Amino acid sequence: MVFDDRPYTFDRVVRLALAAGLLWGIVSLLGYLSDVLAPFAVALVLAYLLNPLVNLLERRLKSRTLAVIAALVAVALAGAALFVVVVPMIVGEMARMGRLLSEVMNNSDLARRAAERLPPDLWKAVKDLAARDDVRAWFAQNDVVGLLREAASRILPGVWGVISGTADVILGLAGAFVVGLYLVFLLIDYRAVRHWRDYVPERYRETAVGFVTDFEAYMNRYFRAQALLASAVGVVCAVGFSLIGLPLAILLGIFVGVLNMVPYLQLLAVPLAVMLGMVHCLETDMGFGMVLVLIGLVFVAGQIVQDVILGPRIIGKAMGLSPVLMLLSLSVWGKLLGFLGLLIALPMTCLCLAWYRRLVPAPAAAPASEGEGPVSER
Repeated sequence: MVFDDRPYTFDRVVRLALAAGLLWGIVSLLGYLSDVLAPFAVALVLAYLLNPLVNLLERRLKSRTLAVIAALVAVALAGAALFVVVVPMIVGEMARMGRLLSEVMNNSDLARRAAERLPPDLWKAVKDLAARDDVRAWFAQNDVVGLLREAASRILPGVWGVISGTADVILGLAGAFVVGLYLVFLLIDYRAVRHWRDYVPERYRETAVGFVTDFEAYMNRYFRAQALLASAVGVVCAVGFSLIGLPLAILLGIFVGVLNMVPYLQLLAVPLAVMLGMVHCLETDMGFGMVLVLIGLVFVAGQIVQDVILGPRIIGKAMGLSPVLMLLSLSVWGKLLGFLGLLIALPMTCLCLAWYRRLVPAPAAAPASEGEGPVSER
């Protein structure tokens, strides 16, 4: 226990100060190495999620390596199938946007209606964008290969010209490959990783195992609860965007749900929703302000589902964290460790709570006063 009746001698104060300094040094070191540790953290989370599938395949294939390969191939095939289904929808919507831009430039009636509905600055930006030849060429692509080729020809040279010659770029370009390597090795050696307790000195083994057991339990509950909550928010947003009539409404709702796996990250989808709302405004007689209000109502509905209806019942019950504490933990860990901090914010907060509950004794229950016990039979 940390808080007990022992006196705070000079020796004990020095030990506590050294422990606090060591903890701060570890956090500072993690912050300094966050760019290097982030791929490992991503791979560790992916390995944690894929390990049940690998274990299932291993029981059938009788080989851990073959099970890892089969699991990764299955995930890759699922991703490819999703790509085949989703990308043609995006390409079709891009072609429709291209036709709309062409009509904005060539159809005076549509241009007049757009000028009436859109704010002046936004209308000027749309006209300037529609007048560019490269934008027209981009939206004129009707097939996946052409779209990807046009995107690569436009994006890669500019990006490379901006970031070439820096060490961060090399890490960025190799990041996916490094994550893949980490993932393969972690999945193959997952059992060895789980035997880490054998390397802990026996004096501290029980405490360390207890902390990690609590951490793993929190992780299990967090991923299950957050996946359920993100799915609910994604469904609400997909239905809402579909009722409004936004282009790519279902995909936008799914995108919001995926972003919601990190709490409050779904706000990054707001600019995309506004852009699609502008397209919807040009296609219909609805005013741009009304479209923005409806989009805002959909996001508010998703936030209410997350923070008021389901969040306290799912995340709060599973993790013991209020929405305020969740947002605070994301802010603090993100500030300390950057992207790595966002990945581990909620699990680390739960681990700190587990440490607190183990180290700080719970208040003793007040003894029942005389006469409050169960009535004896006469």
